[in-house]
Amino acid sequence: MIQPPRSFFPSKGNAAGLAGRVGTFFLLCFLLALIGCTVKPQENGSDFITATILVDNQRLPVEVRIGETVQTALDKAGVKLEPLDQVSPPTFTILTQSLEITVTRVREEFEVEETVIPFLRQTVRNESLPEGETLMIQPGVNGVQQITYRLLYENNVLSSRKAIKTETIVEAKPEIIMIGVQTPYMPVPIKGKLAYLTAGNAWVMENNTGNRRPLVTTGDLDGRVFSISPDGEWLLFTRGIQDKESGDINSLWIVSLKENSPEPKSLKARNIIHFADWSPGEKRTVVYSTVEPRDTAPGWQANNDLQKVVFGVDGLVLQIKTLVEANEGGRYGAWGTHFAWSPDGKRLAYATADQIGLVDLTAGKLEPVLQVVPLQTGKDWSWVPGLGWSPDHRVLYTVIHSSSTGQPSDEISPYFDLVGFLPAEKIIIPLERNVGMFAYPVPSPYYDGERCQVAFLKALIPEQSDSSRYELVIMDRDGSNRKTLFPLDGSSGVEPQRIAWEPGYSERIPAIALIYQGNLWLIYPENGKSQPVTGDGTISRMDWK
Repeated sequence: MIQPPRSFFPSKGNAAGLAGRVGTFFLLCFLLALIGCTVKPQENGSDFITATILVDNQRLPVEVRIGETVQTALDKAGVKLEPLDQVSPPTFTILTQSLEITVTRVREEFEVEETVIPFLRQTVRNESLPEGETLMIQPGVNGVQQITYRLLYENNVLSSRKAIKTETIVEAKPEIIMIGVQTPYMPVPIKGKLAYLTAGNAWVMENNTGNRRPLVTTGDLDGRVFSISPDGEWLLFTRGIQDKESGDINSLWIVSLKENSPEPKSLKARNIIHFADWSPGEKRTVVYSTVEPRDTAPGWQANNDLQKVVFGVDGLVLQIKTLVEANEGGRYGAWGTHFAWSPDGKRLAYATADQIGLVDLTAGKLEPVLQVVPLQTGKDWSWVPGLGWSPDHRVLYTVIHSSSTGQPSDEISPYFDLVGFLPAEKIIIPLERNVGMFAYPVPSPYYDGERCQVAFLKALIPEQSDSSRYELVIMDRDGSNRKTLFPLDGSSGVEPQRIAWEPGYSERIPAIALIYQGNLWLIYPENGKSQPVTGDGTISRMDWK
């Protein structure tokens, strides 16, 4: 009998090795089959395929090797792509079979279109005209808006047109018609210029309260800033932003008080909430602090910085300089910092929720000199002390948060005291207790030699001074001879505000201007008399220089 080869029947010792070789053989067969399914060779067995490129109304066949990319096919066909061109499939796609490649030529153009901004019509009530009488004080003028569009063309066919920039070339001026109200007030003489904000517009009185004229009639002044320059030649103010897409809150502007029909000028600054004022002793110089807009309450995050802008006689900006870099601003610094110049412009005080100090303008730093107990309001706003310098630049009148027995924390005490603070000596002089958080002390100019009064507001309900109305009180600079001036007849008090003293030197106590029930009032401390000088009920801010 013929015996088979010995190796045909493996022994137990090499059976495992044979099984491994058989498994490897079948695995290789499986992988070759898989590759054969993934990359299908052409019927003639070639490694090349044909790609057809559809571009510029042409069909361009090109032969490429299997595994090359769409970009290679385009290069072989001599098709150059522009930055905006679109390719389908994408240029990085690996070619495994014949297919069509579509190139869409894309180009952009820009188109500028001017549109008319229709003027608005405003009606202003004025007590200087007889009741029912009307007067056109400013004819309306349409504005011009320039809109830039981006046009996209795909294979020379317009596919989209989108506005990418909107710019106001000419501001629209509203038509303003003045309507007389029932009882005109007798004009009274005044010193300097008394500017006021009514219904979003700025007006000024000069020589007497009946001699008034409009300064800015855009209807968008927000009242955050409203200040006459020390020389009485300019008004500084803020305007609300109409372009909501920018996210900005407002912008800073000036307008001449010397011209009859002045044109407002932008100071190229935006988002000013707490502070912007003239720098005493420096011509046409403004210092301001900014915030960053936020969608959450209160609507901003304070930078607690200081910027200086200088402009020329024509109102055009010459220089913008940073005096103090953005900083945290101490406790509750997100709300913001208040600043106050001494009358000679040599000292700039600041106040935050937890401290009062001086600004080192040389080093660009805030130097605290008095710690203040911060107030926990429990709301989306913070309390910051008001500041007022004495005319001799030595005393800083302010309000400090005082402790209260029976409260678990001094930070929730409802009491606030008026004090005089000497920064150089770091001495606090108590003046009046429980005046309320919005006392806003303002010293008068010198009169009758070197006499000085301090005016402040005192809360009618000190324990609820955040919502209470106030009465106007004056006293000597040392806190003596306190006297309530307004209101005297039991009427409701005034809203919290910073009053304005009559400018210039006089032999008597200067007059005081304040806003009461939406009207401008003059208070005469010498005889205690008071009288309204406007009657339309729309006054929201004022300044007197």
